[in-house]
Amino acid sequence: MSDPQADPNPSSEAISGTLDRALGLVEFLRAGCPWDAAQTHHSLRRYLLEESHEVVDAIEAEDDDALRDELGDLLLNVAFQIVIAEERAAFTRREVVEGLEAKMRRRHPHLYGGESVSWEEVKEEERRSLGGEAAEGLLGHLVAGADPLAHARRLQSRVAEVGFDWPDASGAWAKVREEVEEVEREIGAGEAGALEEEIGDLLFAVVNFARLSNVHPSTALIRANQKFVRRFGRLEELAAERGVVVGEAPLDALDDLWSVVKGEEG
Repeated sequence: MSDPQADPNPSSEAISGTLDRALGLVEFLRAGCPWDAAQTHHSLRRYLLEESHEVVDAIEAEDDDALRDELGDLLLNVAFQIVIAEERAAFTRREVVEGLEAKMRRRHPHLYGGESVSWEEVKEEERRSLGGEAAEGLLGHLVAGADPLAHARRLQSRVAEVGFDWPDASGAWAKVREEVEEVEREIGAGEAGALEEEIGDLLFAVVNFARLSNVHPSTALIRANQKFVRRFGRLEELAAERGVVVGEAPLDALDDLWSVVKGEEG
């Protein structure tokens, strides 16, 4: 029987060597390319996010070749972040991996010779190890990311842990309808700042409804975007077939084509 306290992956050294090649590639690029050398944690954020989304797109498309390539691009961005941190003497690649290993041991004690614990107990212990919530409050440790939909969902999930939540999705749906009515009132009032606030409330309510319906809002929006791109591409094809010039045709003509496209999809 293997030692649960030992390295859980007997080929970790080979894998580590492979991953080190990605880090070495970044070091080479930063040593020889002015653009790469000028990059910082902050300047690379947009590329990190873009590559993450492209990985998701490849998964949704079930395209293994694209997924392999996009994972490589994502790995390059992760490698950049680690190398830049090492240059600043903030932390090392070894500390990143050791931190990951320690976290997985905490979260999977049953795989390392310990007793099985609930996910809630693991999260509570991690929060205590980070200093607790007394100083910052329940939500203070949740750092806002670049994806506001995902951040809204995290906020809602966190307060749900202490009982601040609808019992089911029906309550959240009623809240969505309430927020729609408030947006409608602000449209009539013509106050831009208030309208922005109400639209924000509506989006937050929709995210909550999605969460309680076991739908991730970011994934749902990605699929909606893909569907729109597909349908509009078909609209352009129909327009060309019928001699309709997109950009010059009136909205009702384009809307008729859009209805045809939707009808084709059933």
